[in-house]
Formats: sequence, structure tokens, C-alpha cells
Amino acid sequence: MENTEKGTFITLFYLVFNTISSIVIVLLNKWVYKYVGFPNLTLTFLHFIVTFCGLVLCQKCNVFTVKSVPLKDMIPLAFAFCGFVVFTNLSLQNNTVGTYQVAKVMTTPCIIVIQIFFYNKDFPLRVKLTLIPITLGVFMNFYYDIQFNILGTIYATLGVIVTSLYQVLVSQKQHELQMNAMQLLYYQAPLSALILLMIIPVFEPISTTITIHWTAEVVGLVASSCITAFFVNLSIYWIIGNTSPLTYNMVGHIKFCLTVLGGVLLFKEPFHVNQGVGIILTVFGVTAYAHVKRFLLPPSSGPHQFKLLSDLRSTAGCCLSTSFP
Repeated sequence: MENTEKGTFITLFYLVFNTISSIVIVLLNKWVYKYVGFPNLTLTFLHFIVTFCGLVLCQKCNVFTVKSVPLKDMIPLAFAFCGFVVFTNLSLQNNTVGTYQVAKVMTTPCIIVIQIFFYNKDFPLRVKLTLIPITLGVFMNFYYDIQFNILGTIYATLGVIVTSLYQVLVSQKQHELQMNAMQLLYYQAPLSALILLMIIPVFEPISTTITIHWTAEVVGLVASSCITAFFVNLSIYWIIGNTSPLTYNMVGHIKFCLTVLGGVLLFKEPFHVNQGVGIILTVFGVTAYAHVKRFLLPPSSGPHQFKLLSDLRSTAGCCLSTSFP
């Protein structure tokens, strides 16, 4: 009885911890972009470095074991990982928090489209129908967002496409190499950091970072962003391994709504009533999708029969600077 209560308490702790850290990382990054003007690629680079250091520490504490794999197998994954985090962060930088959160939900239909056209995977009509309220809700939010801008829309679109490709690629690699999320990330983080190190001087001259007024507050904000990103990854890894996909999905809805609310309250972002309708439609569509997936779809099998979004989240695992709803 005591073990059961202890297990319940630990699970609840991780769920609350993940919810808080996931909301904080989005709002914290938005604050760093908006009020500090910190360069996007440089912040992402620092996230990769801190995450790798954290993974080394976890490995030393026997949280996971490092599996030896050829680096050539990790390079495509590192490029996709790099693009996924950079574009989603650029979307956060150039959109309101609400629009940024809603746009990420389009990963669901995008992954399904990729699987249909490139992996010949078929989906029941009910699954396809759940994509209608998701897509309509996202469109309504963008259309009625008072701060709508073309550049933000482009970054959000690229973020969805690259994130979807990355998640499908990770699912495939995990199956081929028999590695879990943290084992994959152990290679992805340093390789992606190296990639960014080569392109940062081109897009973000060193003077951009140097000219920032480096106060103790700024250093604390950047450090907190990096550390929180790692904690998000760690808690996601534990939750996926110790709870059901339904639990993870429901917690995701809570994070989604609270993050949007946090953006409105913290950054005084205008919120049109039709955006609220769009968000309700989006949440309804995602909930219906999760329900259909759980009760109607048979388990996936075979090398190219990838599981759907909640399982892809588990293999993609760590969403460094961002967190999926």
C-alpha cells in the first residue's frame, strides 16, 4: 500500500514538474527574445551544450546507458534536430505565444500526410476527420491574431514541416538502432551544437551577442532557460516511460491552455474571441484524435509502420527550447 502511494506521489510530482517546466520554458524563451533581444541561434546552441552536459551527468548516475553507433547514422538526425528547434524558436520569437502554441499542433496532420505519401500508410476515415477541427482551429487562430505577420507564419510553417520530418526520422532511427530517446539525444545534442557553431557566425555576428548588456539578470535568464530546457527533457523521458499515452496527452492539453493563458497575461498579447473559438476547435480535434488512436487503431508494426503523434513524441523525446502540447 505504501509503495503504491509512493509511486502515485512520484508520478504526480513528475507530471506537475513537467507541466510547470514546459510552460516556463516557452514563456522564459519568449521573454529572452522580446526583452533581452538574445540571438536565437546562440540561445539554441547554449541549450544543446547544457543538455549534453546534463545527459553526461545522467549517464554517470546510471539513468541511461550510452549505446555505441556510427556517427554517420546520427548526422541526418542532428541536422533535422537542429532545424526543428531553430525554426520552432524562430516561430516563438516572431509570433504571439498563443499562435506559436496553436501552430505546433499542425504537426499532427503533417506527420499523417508524410506517412500516407512517403510510407504508404493508410489511416481510417475517423482519424482523417479529426484533422478537420485541428486545421480549422489553427487557421482561425492565425487569421484573427491581431499581431499576425508574414515572417512569423513562414517560420511557423517551416517549424511544423521540419518537426514532422524530424519526428518521423527519429521513429525510424529508433526502430533501426534500437535506441531510446535519451540515447539518441546523447549524440544529437553535441552534433547539432557543432552544426550551429559553424553557421552562427554567418547569421549572428559575434558583435550581436557582445553588444547585449550582460547584467546579472540577463545571465540568470539565459542560464535558467538552458537548465529548464534540460529539466523538460528529463521529465518528459520519465513520464513517457512510467505513464500511459493518454495521461501524457491529457497533461499536454493542460500545458497547451496554460501556456496560451500565460502569454496573454505576461506579454499583454491581444486575444480575439474568434481565436478562442479556434483554440477550442484545435483542442477538440486533438482530443478526438487521441481517442480514435487509442480505441480504434491497431498497434503499428513493421519498419515503416510508425506510431502516431503521442508515440512519436516519446521517440522524439526532447524538445529542447520548446515543448509540445
